Formats: sequence, structure tokens, C-alpha cells
Amino acid sequence: MPLGTDLLLHESPDADAIKTDVKRLAAVVIKSARRYRTPLAMPLMDLTREKAALLHLLGIEEGENEFHFTEPPDTAALERFDGSLGGETTPAVHASTESICLVATQRDLLPMGLCIGPFSLMTKLLSDPITPVFLAGSGATADEEPEVKLMEIALELSTRLALGIIQRQIDAGAKMMVIAEPAANKVFFSPAQIAAGSDVFEKIAMAPNRRIRALLKGAGVDLFFHCCGELVDPMVRAFASLDPAILSLGSSRVLWNDAALVPKSTVLFGNLPSKQFYSDSLVSVDDVRHRSRELIERMREARHPFILGTECDVLSVPDCRPTILAKVDAMLERDDVAK
Repeated sequence: MPLGTDLLLHESPDADAIKTDVKRLAAVVIKSARRYRTPLAMPLMDLTREKAALLHLLGIEEGENEFHFTEPPDTAALERFDGSLGGETTPAVHASTESICLVATQRDLLPMGLCIGPFSLMTKLLSDPITPVFLAGSGATADEEPEVKLMEIALELSTRLALGIIQRQIDAGAKMMVIAEPAANKVFFSPAQIAAGSDVFEKIAMAPNRRIRALLKGAGVDLFFHCCGELVDPMVRAFASLDPAILSLGSSRVLWNDAALVPKSTVLFGNLPSKQFYSDSLVSVDDVRHRSRELIERMREARHPFILGTECDVLSVPDCRPTILAKVDAMLERDDVAK
């Protein structure tokens, strides 16, 4: 199965309007599951919703694409944020949450929720998130470095928002939660610092996700953890320590090698290079068939539970849609790739 809900969304000319329409958004999710012959009702992987919701709760009117914190929110903004977490939110968050209720009426589908991970959301809130992460990895504290302090405040706000959105989705009937942490990768975290013994990845990327994992476990909801970024082995092991039902990784990883890093209780998902599906010169249909066969064969040899999937959400690119769809169709040729 691909992560392909966006492809189905863009079969409609008014795709943006559907994102805030509960009934039509649920219909897209259901249609996607039927099209791709899977019981996993994968939500739309729109990772812009949460930043807009966070700014809304803080009373910040500036557009989410332009806004970055330059100083911590004032006391009034934080009080507004705390008081609004359980109340009215943005139309996009409302639609994505309430659509789960409608998906849950389909007894043969598993209703799923989705939220951007706290670390990835934090990186959207700062103009330069790499510097404070590196400073923290070097041992600098919030008392010593204002940039580290601002990063920690933004991360805590991101975590609390994510927990609130996830709880709403659990209440709506989600039985599995997709946590998308694409930024938790070696661009933002120094592999050299990690190799030297720094616990920065655990403190900044993993600790917030452990809070999410505890919430899910208490509610009896499974975790689908997704990170399509470039990783080093300790990062994969850390993700596996969350005990996800499914771990989705990018095409930079060799999944049959990663099988040795991940317990067999976790299904590995991926990792066809879907970010390149728009271009035949980068990835051809035959390449998709070949890599599909290779993944299936090598994962069978590794004797690890596996779902052949895409490395990330397959976006509908204007003028490239037929090319992209041909590659999605190729990966769905199950009788062919199974031979």
C-alpha cells in the first residue's frame, strides 16, 4: 500500500476545500483504503495543520508560513494557549478529527489518526532550529543559551498541542495513530555528537514522543511511527524502543538490514522512493517493479513482518500525475512482485 491519500484527494478540483469538510474528507480516506486494498484507513498526511492550530491557540494572527518565534510567548499568550487546548480549534484540525468518526463506521477498516511529531513541529516554529539543537548536544543549557531556552519552550508547546490533538482523535475513535517525525534525522542532530555519547536525541526528539506513546498505550491505541529522513542506526533503535506497531522509514534506509535493529513485534513499512515518483529519469516504472520485488524477497529472507509501501506521502504533483500514478499501480501489482 502507498501512503497515497493525497493522490485521491486531488482527484477533486477543490482539494483544499475538502480538507475542512468532515464528510468529504472521510470519504477520501475511505476511498483511498478501498483503492489500495488495505484495511488501514490512512489519513491525509497534512503536516501544516498543527502549526496553524498552535498559532491560533496563542492568538497569533500572522500566517503560519511566515511566523517564527524570536522570543518566548508572553504570559497572556501562554494562559490563552492553556485555556484553549480543549476547546475550539481550526477548521482543518476539526475536520481531520471528526472525519475519524465517519471512517470508524466502516467495520472492515481500521480508523487512524495522524499528528506531526513534537520535534518536527518545533522546527517549524524557529527560523533556525539546527543551532539550538547543536548547542544542546554540546552541553549548553537553557540558562546559558537563549536559543536553547526558546527551543525548549517551543518544543514543550509543540508537545502539549500534539497530546491535545491526539486525545481528540482517540476520543473520535482512532485505533492507530500516525506520528510523523520527518525532522528527527541527521540534518538536525549531529551523528558525531550521538556517537560521542550525547543524549540530545533522546532528550529533544524521543522524550516528547515517549509522552505520546504513554498516552496511546493508556488508551489501547497502536502507534504507526513515520520518519522519512536520513538516519543513523541509533536513531532507528530509538524509534523501535517506542514499540510501534508499524515503523515507516525513508528510502535512504536498507530495510532488510534495519530488520536486525527492530523487534519482530514491529512491522517495517516502506520504503519505495516515492519522493522521486514524479520523474521517470529518477525512478522508472521498471525501477519500482524491481525494487518492489527486491524488498519483498529480502524481507522474506530477513523473516521480518513487512508491508511494501512508499517512503512518504505520495503527493499529487501538477502535470506529473499520470507518471506518479503509473508507479503506484506498479507497486500494487501484487501477483507480479510476489513471484
